[in-house]
Amino acid sequence: MSDIIKLLPDSIANQIAAGEVIQRPASVVKELLENAIDAGATRIDVVIKDAGKSMIQVIDNGSGMSATDARMSFERHATSKIKQSEDLQSIRTMGFRGEALASMAAVAQIELKTKLHDQELGTRIVSSASKIEKSEPFQTPSGTCLSVNNLFFNVPARRKFLKSDPVELKNIIEEFERVALAYPEIEMSCHHGATLIYNLPKTHLRQRILGVMGKNIGDKIVAVEENTDLVKIAGFVGKAEASKKKRGDQYLYVNRRYIKSTYLHHAIKAAYESLIGEEDHPFYVLFLDLDPARIDVNVHPSKHEIKFLDERIIYQYIRVAVRHALGQYITPSLDFETTDKGFQETMTRNVQVDYTESYPAIHPFGTSDRSAPSQDWRKLFEGSKPSPLPEYTQSAILLQSKLDTIDAGESIIASRINTSQETNHYKEPYQLHSAFIITPIASGFLLIDQEAAHQRILYEQYLEQIQSHPTPSQKSLFPTTLQMNGSDKAMLMELLPLLHSIGFDLEPFGVNAFIVHGTPMDWKESESLQTFMDQLIKSTMEEADQKINHKTSLARYFARYQCIRRGQSLTAEEMTHIIDQLFACRDSQWSPFGKKCYSKFELNEIEIRLK
Repeated sequence: MSDIIKLLPDSIANQIAAGEVIQRPASVVKELLENAIDAGATRIDVVIKDAGKSMIQVIDNGSGMSATDARMSFERHATSKIKQSEDLQSIRTMGFRGEALASMAAVAQIELKTKLHDQELGTRIVSSASKIEKSEPFQTPSGTCLSVNNLFFNVPARRKFLKSDPVELKNIIEEFERVALAYPEIEMSCHHGATLIYNLPKTHLRQRILGVMGKNIGDKIVAVEENTDLVKIAGFVGKAEASKKKRGDQYLYVNRRYIKSTYLHHAIKAAYESLIGEEDHPFYVLFLDLDPARIDVNVHPSKHEIKFLDERIIYQYIRVAVRHALGQYITPSLDFETTDKGFQETMTRNVQVDYTESYPAIHPFGTSDRSAPSQDWRKLFEGSKPSPLPEYTQSAILLQSKLDTIDAGESIIASRINTSQETNHYKEPYQLHSAFIITPIASGFLLIDQEAAHQRILYEQYLEQIQSHPTPSQKSLFPTTLQMNGSDKAMLMELLPLLHSIGFDLEPFGVNAFIVHGTPMDWKESESLQTFMDQLIKSTMEEADQKINHKTSLARYFARYQCIRRGQSLTAEEMTHIIDQLFACRDSQWSPFGKKCYSKFELNEIEIRLK
């Protein structure tokens, strides 16, 4: 039998390596930014087109490369960071594996322009699918400009599984933000097409946090500083009011390398104890500085995972340091200054507690008291305490032995009219536990979920406004300013035309802000516009990841936000209005989130159950 084991060609080996190192456009941005930092750059510019699918360009003023080094940089495992195995125990550079550029070259078309500062001419190299097509002297500024074009052009399966542009752009901006927060002393900018997302000057950490996260975070963070023989801890953590339901504003660095650690995240959250809810996530930008010999960064090609020699001790140090910082701002009598040599910050600490409910009831028809029903059987319901929602939901399910799907809304309305003509006792709908609407029909009655029904009504109304009937805006007496980070700003720019059609009058204001001049005419604000827009952007990004278009996503979100909710009392007139609107919808049976709006109960089946 002949030999069957063969050595893979370099081009195939690089494509395999690219599967781990270059997973998406954001991976390219991360690797190129780290290379620029290791080259000693004091300014880095990132230019993106089509969410990185068409082009990713990173320009730096670092040391640059000679012609020989430029050519060698495309070879796998070619690196200037380590020379012997002992060097792995003292790594402080961002890169060291020598895989990134070779992996990019295997799955993209690359143009590299670089020049040493003491040379008159630089070098230009053009590569496609690991093949060097050009290598020539070239006039270029000192430093390096590397363009990665048509990512995954020769691996169509990988390109096919990339997410939507908003999701890929969000991941790119997150990688940019992680590096920007770690190196406030470096000037950095980021463009997506013609849109400037970030333009960050050289500064210190607190100002860089404000530049990335928005000025609103400024009075919600406190400085952390703790020095021990094992580890130095410095940075900022958010007060209780800076916490959010979603994760994403947590930045933990080890020797300035961004890492992900569920264990150490738990240490930070444990320091808050009862200050935040179980589902809330605190804001933090924390830096751990320790001996490289006590950590292993060579765990995964992405280098986001690190193994610690003293993880339990570091856990305790972090928890105590964060708790100490929070304790100082909580104490009312303390108002002091803290200076950090690394970041030189002065923080004023005060306590702000927000007891605003997350989901207050929004009444679509105005407030009015419901008159007491005259029927004796209704008084029995009113005199009793409502059962918890799961119980009465289960009771309704027990009543239903058969669901008869009703396609024609007109037949329901006609049935209600006929029933009201035959009897005078049940002509008005009745509300059950401030959650369901019961309305009689000729063959029995309908049980309507008031929240799901109103969501369907509003969803179709908003979709109509977005597509063909824009709504006028109600001007605000005092305009509201919204602060956005880079990924949220990029998403909001995409949504601007749709928001205008619904009735929002807002426009970009400066680099990281928007100003709101007006809101929709029927707008019923239950929380700050900042919170509303943050949640809207989060929801739209999540649904874009599921291939749901922005129009549908926006209409769904507004319907959920503006609808009446369970627990809200309605008058008979309001219930009748909801019923009539529901059965005038194109799809009256299902809410925009796939929940049934109503169920039909037959009299004969109820009678059987009562025997």
